Amino acid sequence: MEQRLSLVTLAVDDLEAVRRFWVEGIGWQPMTDVPGEVVMFQVGEHLLLSLWDVDHFTAEVGAPVRGPGAFPITLAHNLGSPEEVDAVLAQAERAGARTTAAEHREWGGYSGYFVDPAGFSWEIAWAPGEIGALVVPPGRPG
Repeated sequence: MEQRLSLVTLAVDDLEAVRRFWVEGIGWQPMTDVPGEVVMFQVGEHLLLSLWDVDHFTAEVGAPVRGPGAFPITLAHNLGSPEEVDAVLAQAERAGARTTAAEHREWGGYSGYFVDPAGFSWEIAWAPGEIGALVVPPGRPG
């Protein structure tokens, strides 16, 4: 697995309030803005900050920590193909991570998760289209 980060996803209880803060209060321009679901900002050359409605987060990742469950954040590592996703998940499993099998997602991509030793969920993903092109560096082996 390459040493890089593609997305930082934060589960939020009140997406509209968070959106207002970043867009209207701070002046950031969203790259993606789906009311009631997600707001994404490009925060680096190949890095996005994704503010995701907690109910959508829960459906894909698991319940946020308010007791048992996943931390309300995932760190994403995007790749150029579904086959690469499977290879990195297998590598993580061999290294001792708890993994979930990758699957084709409603949003059009392919992803699975592993939990690192600190308990953080890492999404290993292939995303078609604009987001995939943005977060996977050009010219990388794959």
